Amino acid sequence: MEAIRKQASKFREQVARQQQAVMKQFGGGYGADGVFANEAEAQQHSKLEKLYISTRAAKHFQRDIVRGVEGYIVTGSKQVEIGNKLCEDGKKYGTENTCSSGSTLSKAALSFAKARSMMEKERGNLLKALGTQVAEPLRAMVMGAPLEDARHLAQRYDRMRQEAEAQAIEVSKRQMKLREASGNSDMVSRLEAAESKLQELKSNMGVLGKEAVAAMTAVEAQQQRLTLQRLIALVESERNYHQKVLQILDQLEREMVSERQRIEGAPPVVESSMPPPPAYEEVNGIFMRNTVAELVETVEYFLAEAIQSYQAESDTELNLSTGDYIVVRKVSNNGWAEGECRGKAGWFPYDYIEKRERVLASKVAQVF
Repeated sequence: MEAIRKQASKFREQVARQQQAVMKQFGGGYGADGVFANEAEAQQHSKLEKLYISTRAAKHFQRDIVRGVEGYIVTGSKQVEIGNKLCEDGKKYGTENTCSSGSTLSKAALSFAKARSMMEKERGNLLKALGTQVAEPLRAMVMGAPLEDARHLAQRYDRMRQEAEAQAIEVSKRQMKLREASGNSDMVSRLEAAESKLQELKSNMGVLGKEAVAAMTAVEAQQQRLTLQRLIALVESERNYHQKVLQILDQLEREMVSERQRIEGAPPVVESSMPPPPAYEEVNGIFMRNTVAELVETVEYFLAEAIQSYQAESDTELNLSTGDYIVVRKVSNNGWAEGECRGKAGWFPYDYIEKRERVLASKVAQVF
């Protein structure tokens, strides 16, 4: 309907211009400029046309922002739903699954689920802010009474202007007829009536034009101010959201990297890939079984240095610290060695030591 109204208005203006051109050609006293009482009213008319175009463009821009934000909220809500599902999956794996080699992945899954839940909460807050602080105020402005009232005033002014132009053409016609048939009292009275109506239309048009200009100016200022405020609110909301999400991701990354570094820096878990060491009293006492004897190889004593730490898990094992020197007395073929360090004896993984041919006397003393 708006497009049809615009086409009809454009057609009427074209017809009016053609009529005015014809009347000017035949020497009519009123043209398009004759509708305005003075230059101020002509400028007022020009300003009103610019205001109408400006407010219409601003209205369309506001409507585009509302549509864009509403679309963003719809897709964002779907992303929140997907993110929360991913959070639940991570939490489920972290609490229900265990790994024989450690719980590193379970811990990471729980950390990820917690961070994802916080991020989706922030996304929900962003979508809520966009709806209440951006879309709703602009929608109210687009559909609000001030804009519609001002546009109706401008449209009434435009219709009155067209009526005044048509009346000016009528006055010109009657002036031409009166010149052709001078002295006709009936034509004179009709001309006077037409001129009186034209003056009334011009007067009303001037008053209505001032009202329309004032209303459109106020609406234009409100549009500019409100739209800028809502754009700033949109930018601030998104900025705050991304800052908070970045903080969450930074914390999550630090936790995961720290765990990865801990795993990569830890010594290999030798005990998990080989059987436990022989019983200490069996190897050194008279109760050695044949199976144990077959496992243990008696070697010449030699000195070795611990290349990484080892934490004993039973009374028959020996604690080692990196740099310790050990007198190695026995070596088994399943990865264990037996020896003495710092006055204590026991088993330890053979891969944790390296043989040393030359050792300082001070280091040898530490063994015993």
